[in-house]
Amino acid sequence: MRKVIEYVLVSADGVFEDPVGMGVGEYQDEAYLRDGLGLLNACDAMLFGRRTYQAFAGLYGGGGAHKPMWADRLTAIPKYVFSSSLVTAGWGNPTIIGGDAVAEVARLKQQEGGNLLLMGHGLLGETLLREWLIDVIDLAIYPFMAGSGKQLFREGQDAKLRLAAVKTFSKIVKLTYETDVRTLDRRA
Repeated sequence: MRKVIEYVLVSADGVFEDPVGMGVGEYQDEAYLRDGLGLLNACDAMLFGRRTYQAFAGLYGGGGAHKPMWADRLTAIPKYVFSSSLVTAGWGNPTIIGGDAVAEVARLKQQEGGNLLLMGHGLLGETLLREWLIDVIDLAIYPFMAGSGKQLFREGQDAKLRLAAVKTFSKIVKLTYETDVRTLDRRA
């Protein structure tokens, strides 16, 4: 079965909202970017909510001047964009899914192929975690305190995690956790 890997950029105080606006690019070195590209190359498709897809399309849709190392792969990889309002999407091989995200991701996980990469932790990530559909969470922790903004895990986002790997870069630490579906808390 395919795994869903969620990759989240987060400040040291747990804020994940608008990483580009928080200036994460100034902390990313060559080794960190290669590591991220390796994960991207190891996956067969990406999962996006509408807002994250549109943010990525704005950053990478015009030739990837922002991070050239990733631009070609980001554009080429198949994308599943979950949205009830998006009708068309012009950047990079997208399939828009307007129906039940939980059912569709469960179906995608059952298909043959490589893993599915979810970038960011918006509504789609919250929903998939709550429904036990995220298998791995990669947290890239940046060395600054945002002071305000959406916190990564909020009330109702209970999950038992098992530390699977730690990678350190010149300014960033990446923690890889596997979710333990046997112990996830499904409290209402």
